[in-house]
Amino acid sequence: MTVARILAEKGSSVVTVSPDKTLEDVIQILADKRIGALVAAHADGTVAGIISERDIMRALARHGGSAFDAPVSAHMTTAVTTCGRSTTIEEVMALMTDGRFRHVPVCEDGRLIGLVSIGDVVARKIASVEAEQQALRDYITMA
Repeated sequence: MTVARILAEKGSSVVTVSPDKTLEDVIQILADKRIGALVAAHADGTVAGIISERDIMRALARHGGSAFDAPVSAHMTTAVTTCGRSTTIEEVMALMTDGRFRHVPVCEDGRLIGLVSIGDVVARKIASVEAEQQALRDYITMA
């Protein structure tokens, strides 16, 4: 299974934030949308960075309450690992495991077209394993 299939099933809508918004704005969006990360994107759709709950906790630990008024760009991860539509679930899992992150923006021609989370990957992997088990059961019963 590829990222293209995941996006086809879940949709390619991504909640983004401008890098000049404040950390307080980000916290409100994360809470309202019940999500764990936001892609910071420029107006042209290119990825500037990603800010997660972990990034926010680090900012608060380092700067205390003054972090709330800082721009997203001061605390986001700028070295963002991305993938494409043709990336497989196994490749995305390896990226997430090696990089120790839970969200991977999907880009095409340098522009954001989707976002894959660890939950998306795990759900599809479980479904794939269950389908394989059922196929084996059916094969054994027919033999």
